Amino acid sequence: MTFYELYKALDKLFPKELSCEWDNDGIMCADSLETPIKRVLVALDVTNEAVEYACNNGFDTIISHHPLVFKGQKAITPDGFVQAKLIKLIKSSIKVMSLHTRLDAGNGGVNDTLANALGLTVIEYDSDEPIGRICELDSTLSLDEFAKKIKIALDAPMVSYVGKREVKRIYLCGGDGKDMIQNAIKCHADTLLTGNASYNSMLDAEECGLNVIEAGHFYTENPVCNAICAIIKRLDNTIETEIFNSNKIKIV
Repeated sequence: MTFYELYKALDKLFPKELSCEWDNDGIMCADSLETPIKRVLVALDVTNEAVEYACNNGFDTIISHHPLVFKGQKAITPDGFVQAKLIKLIKSSIKVMSLHTRLDAGNGGVNDTLANALGLTVIEYDSDEPIGRICELDSTLSLDEFAKKIKIALDAPMVSYVGKREVKRIYLCGGDGKDMIQNAIKCHADTLLTGNASYNSMLDAEECGLNVIEAGHFYTENPVCNAICAIIKRLDNTIETEIFNSNKIKIV
């Protein structure tokens, strides 16, 4: 497959129509759209380290979740940290595509793979917010017990949580889910499981009768990298894929 053929195949699975209006996803940079793809590096973020690894190990493409270019660039010079990465990538003939909120919302994307990683079954989609997923446990668990299970399943260094209710009906939103609190309440969930939510939002949610569990932005989204690799293999099994761990956040 060429780079553009791969993009169009992924765009068919995760169409641009699913992207939030404020988002900037899709093709981030490419010196050519018609280059045959041989090696793809999959990462949550296009960090400097990911770029260096791609350059030094013969990758021709990076596919990320978070957009390499989020805001409009007024100039392309080495002075800007995003611009410097763009220059290096184009000089090295490495193409980048990012599938952000469309990957959150799409079937088999971030939140479906998060549910799978946790051993949960999605029973409903949020009709008002395509990103949200609702799961139910076979039997209730205490909030303490459920939070510990999440920590182990995601191999997260820490999980923080607030609430008083037992856990049965869970609203999933990987990444930054503080804006999903009212959606979770509307969907009659007792628990919102997300990557991160603000301190004040968590306190407000608890007073509204909703448990909130924070399991880390990276840890709730990173399972999708395996899913992207599997999709690429189904599309063209001659393409080599590798996952790059882009997490830089340290916890002591």
